[in-house]
Amino acid sequence: MKDRLTLVLCANASGDCKVKPLLVYHSENPRVFKAFKGHKTRLNVMWRSNKRSWVTQIFFSEWVNDVFGPTVRNYLVDKQLPLKALLVLDNAPTHPCQLQDDLFPENQFITIKFLPPNTTPLLQPMDQQVIANFKKLYMKALLERWVHVIDTTELTLRQFWKEQFNIMGALRLIDKAWEGVSQRTLHSAWRNLWPEGVPERDFEGFGPAPASASAPVDDPEALLVDDIVALGHTLGLEVDAADVQELVEEHSDELTTEELLELQKELVQQEVQELSSGEEEVCEDAIPSSEIRDVLGMFEKVTAFAEKHHPDKAVTTRCVNLFNDNVLSRFRDILKRRQQQVTRDMVSGQGGKRRASDIEPQPGPSGVKFPKRASPPDPEVVSPSSP
Repeated sequence: MKDRLTLVLCANASGDCKVKPLLVYHSENPRVFKAFKGHKTRLNVMWRSNKRSWVTQIFFSEWVNDVFGPTVRNYLVDKQLPLKALLVLDNAPTHPCQLQDDLFPENQFITIKFLPPNTTPLLQPMDQQVIANFKKLYMKALLERWVHVIDTTELTLRQFWKEQFNIMGALRLIDKAWEGVSQRTLHSAWRNLWPEGVPERDFEGFGPAPASASAPVDDPEALLVDDIVALGHTLGLEVDAADVQELVEEHSDELTTEELLELQKELVQQEVQELSSGEEEVCEDAIPSSEIRDVLGMFEKVTAFAEKHHPDKAVTTRCVNLFNDNVLSRFRDILKRRQQQVTRDMVSGQGGKRRASDIEPQPGPSGVKFPKRASPPDPEVVSPSSP
């Protein structure tokens, strides 16, 4: 059981709006997707990937703009509520401090507020039994699936785990578990942060109990753990309530600085490998340099027009830089590599009698003039509070 994924969960204080989770896996296109004709945009999660299955600042910003914003907007419109929303975040490194400035124009109705430092275990709503409850529901659904397979097939538990269960099965269980998190659980999760927003009746059955006391009969958490233990015994597993709690708390420690830096290094190496892949080299050879220079020139004109006439300079700068860094930089790199190759050919004598001055000048690496950024972006980091 070494395969892991990371989820980001979010819900409102009323408990009637669960946002589609962000999921980070180690593979962008698992083979099983092709077999099941899976389309990532149709999944019950927002799919992202990196080698360590860690949430990054970029992933989180994309989730807020592409998933959280539209979901909350539709909810408010359906409920005929004012178009205002407050997104409460802890100070996990994966939550960009400039997130308010990175919101798309259509998401400006969202206000971002960060909890005070060192208050996550006390105030962060998703840390108040929601993530733990979700993990238990996922565990119960997984065991129920195992029992069904054992009862209806001749597969052993080991065979099912190695040959039948995959990421598609996990996605189905994630959907079932997230759907199973009750409105009562979500109500209770907000009571430390916003007591007046939670019905009094939902306070019962939640909160620490003395170690020697038996759980109330109607305590849903205790009943859920009992169900998990019973299913484990059905499968011949030696499991008790303490084992369930230990598994729920697993992987909750914060990552070290060294681990975060290692992730950043791996992401950079991955980008370099993708740029140098044979498939891209074939595509590069098919693009004339003159066509690339024409496109870059047109983009410079579009940029100058937008910067001159668009009323929101911040939005213009952010969008221009995003397109420049993530799209056009590749084509500038192509021109740069071609120029370097011509220079190497000349030095090695392959360039004939041409002199360096005869070579047509190429655009510099920057290509287009953009407003200077205050500082380079922070390293992408992972959220320690995600399940």
